[in-house]
Parts: sequence; C-alpha cells; structure tokens
Amino acid sequence: MEKELVIVIDFGGQYNQLVARRVRECNVYCEIYSYRTELEKIKAMNPRGIILTGGPSSCYEEGAASCSPELFDLGIPVLGLCYGAQLMMHTLGGEVARAAMQEYGKTEVDVDTTSELFADVAPHTICWMSHFDYIARMAPDFRRVAVTANCPVAAAECPERKLYAIQFHPEVLHTAEGSKMLYNFVRNICGCGGDWRMDAFVEESVRAIRTKVGDGKVLCALSGGVDSSVAAVLLSRAVGRQLTCVFVDHGLLRKNEGDEVEAVFGPEGEYDLNFIRVNAQERFYDKLAGVSEPEKKRKIIGEEFIRVFEEEAEKIGAVDFLVQGTIYPDVVESGLGGESAVIKSHHNVGGLPDYVDFKEIIEPLKSLFKDEVRKVGLELGIPEHLVFRQPFPGPGLGVRIVGEVTAEKVKMVQDADAIYREEIAEAGLDRELNQYFAALTNMRSVGVMGDERTYDYAVALRAVNTVDFMTAEAAEIPWDVLKKVMSRIINEVNGVNRVLYDVSSKPPGTIEFE
Repeated sequence: MEKELVIVIDFGGQYNQLVARRVRECNVYCEIYSYRTELEKIKAMNPRGIILTGGPSSCYEEGAASCSPELFDLGIPVLGLCYGAQLMMHTLGGEVARAAMQEYGKTEVDVDTTSELFADVAPHTICWMSHFDYIARMAPDFRRVAVTANCPVAAAECPERKLYAIQFHPEVLHTAEGSKMLYNFVRNICGCGGDWRMDAFVEESVRAIRTKVGDGKVLCALSGGVDSSVAAVLLSRAVGRQLTCVFVDHGLLRKNEGDEVEAVFGPEGEYDLNFIRVNAQERFYDKLAGVSEPEKKRKIIGEEFIRVFEEEAEKIGAVDFLVQGTIYPDVVESGLGGESAVIKSHHNVGGLPDYVDFKEIIEPLKSLFKDEVRKVGLELGIPEHLVFRQPFPGPGLGVRIVGEVTAEKVKMVQDADAIYREEIAEAGLDRELNQYFAALTNMRSVGVMGDERTYDYAVALRAVNTVDFMTAEAAEIPWDVLKKVMSRIINEVNGVNRVLYDVSSKPPGTIEFE
C-alpha cells in the first residue's frame, strides 16, 4: 500500500519542523521541501496535501520566495500559513499590503465554524499571530472564514479548489485549537486515513534492513543516547549478531552512565548483538589538559572519539555497513531538507566517514523526529529510563564544565547532576521539563562551611521548556525543590559551595553552556 504523504513547502519560516511534527501527530507522514523544489518533483511524490509555511519576506517584493501558480491547480488540497497564506492570495489575484497595525502574540480570532477547516473549533478562539503584512483583498472565489479586531481576513477558503489560507500559526502551542485545525485539514479535507504509526514503522524498517544487509556485517557507534540506542536495537532485531556495537566511554558521561549502557547492551543484556566497551577516560583527560576554549574542546573530543572508534574498527576488520543515528531534524538543520538557513552542521549528516572500511551507510531513523524516535524505542521494548533520558551533547560533560576539564571537575558535575536529576524525578517534574542538567562554572567564591572559610566552585542548574529546542524558556521550578537540590549539592559534593539557577531564555542564551 502506498504511504500517505503530506508535504510542507518551506519558505524560510522558523516553524517548518513544527508544522511537519503536528501533521505526523495526526498519524500522517510528512516531509519538508524547499520552495525551490520543482513542480514536477512535487507531482511525482503524489502528496495527499500541501502546506505552505511562514517566511520572513513580503510576498509582493521583488525576488521574494514564491511558487508556481500551477501548484494551486493540481487538485491537491493546499493550506497556506501566514506568509504561505499571503503568497496564495497574491499569486491568485488578491492583494497583500503592509498592515497599519501589526499583530504579534496571542490574539482572539472569530472563526466561521461552517468551514470544514474549523469544524469543532470554538467560534471565538485564541491564536498566535506574527505578521506585519495582511491580506487587503482576497483572491477571486475565496470567502472569508476568520477575522480579528485588526485583521479583516484572518482566514480565507475556496473549498471548490481545495485551497485554504490562514494568517495565524496553528502549529504552535499558543494557538489553543491549532492541532484540531491541522487535523481537519490533513484527515478530513485531504482525506488521509492516518496509517503512519510506530508499530508499522518498526515492522517495515526491520524488513527493509534485513533485505539490505543480507548476510553482511554491520558496525554501530553506540553512545548510549536515545538515537543511537534505538538505531542499535532496531538493527539487532533485524540482523542479530551480524551487528557489532562499539561503545566509547570517554569519561565525560553522566554518573554511572557507562555501566548503565553496558548493563543494557552488554553480555548480560537482552539484545542479540556484539558489544565492545572501550574505557578511554584517561586518554581524553590527557588530551583536554590545559584547554579552556569551548570549540577547541569540542574538536578534541570529536577527533579523539574518531581515533578510538577507528582503532576498534580496525580490529574488527572490513564491514559492509555503518549505522548512524541521524534523525530528521539533523537532516533539516544541515540544510538538506527545507529552506531555512543552516542552523548547525551535524557529524552524521552530509558525507561518509573515511576512517572505517565499509561499503554503505544505514540511517534507520533519518525520517523521524525525536519524539517519534522515543515512540519507536518503546515499541522495541527499550527500558523507559533510556528512552526518556535527557538530551546529552556529543562532547558530553566537556561542554558542561566551563573552562579546563579535569577528572576532579568531571566528578563534581557528575555528582551534582545526579542529585539534581534525582530530586526532579522525586518531585514528579522529570516528564514536564524538556531538558534539565547541572553544569560546573569556572567561578570560585568564598563560602563558610563548618565555621571554616572555603573557596570553592559554583554549580549552575539549568531547566528549560521548549517545543523545538530552537527557542526555549527557563522553567519555573518550585522553590522548595531548588532549595533541596542546593542543600544536597553543597553538602554532598566536594569542592562546591554555591548553587545558581540559570533563568536565561534562548535566545539570547543557549540551552547548553558551551
């Protein structure tokens, strides 16, 4: 059976990944493509629906991002969001102009509930606006189906042509009934049945991997993180002991993490695979001695990881396939998916490593978002503490220790972080917060402990709430929880006499410290 597909055409909007995720929450598969994608390629994909994203430009300016007018004549339902709505109107003979009064933030919108797009939506609902242009005149044959106090056309439709335009952003959580609107478009207007489910994904992936690998040998760099763990278990289910996982413990993992990974994937674990653990802690500490500059630390850790992995791969000999835990945001953020600017380069996107002798790469998760990877992990029976573990940077605690990395500092931040995570879980907040951790600053200050003067380090606690990790707000952790964490860290972690809580948002800050 052909997989149902809705495509998101990206005009440089900041929410492109979020739109795709919301569609997938409707159990419909969705991919992101640049507005530069040729119309013939779009037609060949045979999508059930098309969504045009927001963007930073004005659609009437020369050189602005655009699309072929034929896109609206394919008979495929099209939903334009913000810039996408304005572009639809502009292309089809309407008028878009600079608004006398810009709208930004939560706005009350009056919707026409007779529109299929707004079925079961409250007549007065809260939506997220973000625009400086507005639809001054609708294109011919469109009718208005939503307004605000300052926006005469907050939504318009031409159901005969299956064209819909929304001035606000239904994909963000601030739009109270946005998920319902997108569901109405994807499932009702586009007619998708909703067969994109993780159990089906696992079955299809296992079958495809077995066909591809045959009797070949497979090598996987296992970090113990969510992505690499899920990829490893998926491969294990497909090809068993044809898979060898190499786990490099660089000494920059969280407390007891190396042993936890070995307990799950090692000889005593339940998975049918070959597991090699390399304890290279001292080797990494030696390389990092005297280095304080963040990017230099990152490069040293990354390069040394490659060297260690290469040495182990040489012992194994030639393999047929190398497994990487690439996920869909890695692809999009590396500029290979949509139109948005390259956010960061990813080590497992964009080319094959030249330090391992293999024929082909396998990326079983490259079509999935992080929350979908977690669902696959649960479907595969991976323990919840691994599936829902906190996001962890590739360089590990090396970028959560501000300044030089030493074994002593690693122990401090490991102990402090373990206490923080314990108390967050005890308070029942571990599933509410999107990311939380302890970092060791390079600040030392005077303190008093046991009637004696101390001059020790300050630990900074970080906790954020975010939808896409591109923007984030500091979480409001209850004061009594923070006080308990502070008391335990100062009393139980040697070398620490002060605990700080970081309330910075992203931007201007970042989620990690370095």
